[in-house]
Amino acid sequence: MNAPLHQSSGTHFIADLYGVDAAKLADPVLIENVLRNSALAAGATIIFSHFHSFGPEQGVTGVVLLAESHISIHTWPETGFAAADLFMCGRAAPQRALDLIRAALLPAECRIQGIERGISAHAPLRQTGT
Repeated sequence: MNAPLHQSSGTHFIADLYGVDAAKLADPVLIENVLRNSALAAGATIIFSHFHSFGPEQGVTGVVLLAESHISIHTWPETGFAAADLFMCGRAAPQRALDLIRAALLPAECRIQGIERGISAHAPLRQTGT
């Protein structure tokens, strides 16, 4: 007898954001507000967050720990690049969080990969365009 197929445990977005204004990417308060607000917009429950600035005009790294998983970011103001990671399960809507991040940071270009976590290894990887 075969074991039943496990249903998706959540959606995981890997987002590469290019051409973002350096001042935004170097601002730890702005970055924290964007990620916390994106979590709330997704209907997620914030447990804890921590953000670190590497210095004036330098990058920010941070994470918002959620009951539904996490949102994290690392920024490079000197190249206008940000790498974000959003994983949410349950009723949370990570696409809403991603949309808010994109609207706040206004990247010139995005590369987004979406992965349905917890399903068969044979399921295809879902990618979304720029």
